[in-house]
Amino acid sequence: MAKRPQLTGRAAVLAVVVCAIAMSLAYPIREYVAQRRYIAQLEQQKARELAEIKEQEDRYRQHLDPGYIKRQGRERLFYCDPGHKCFVVMRDRPTQSKGAAPEKKAAKPPWYQTLWESVEAADTGTGAKVAGTGG
Repeated sequence: MAKRPQLTGRAAVLAVVVCAIAMSLAYPIREYVAQRRYIAQLEQQKARELAEIKEQEDRYRQHLDPGYIKRQGRERLFYCDPGHKCFVVMRDRPTQSKGAAPEKKAAKPPWYQTLWESVEAADTGTGAKVAGTGG
């Protein structure tokens, strides 16, 4: 009795047809997934934009309120209603202690003096460090 081959002609044709179907569906499925992801991103962006629009509308309504305008004038611009006395309290400046002397930084020479000293150092070939430079 003869042994049947493992892969028959029908099986080979079936395998080719299955591969052709899989290859023909791969691109549309990939595009579908990409478009769904893009739609989700657009929906998130739409939600953010709607929230911003709502916030702007709330601010607009706030600016229509005369009480809000007066309150902002008093708080930010230090306006005062007619007939009222208003005071602005300034913050105290920090005082220095009498025992400690303020630290003075070393005076940096002007740029042209530094430039001239570097030219002189280059002329003499000493390569001496010029005062006022960090190097």
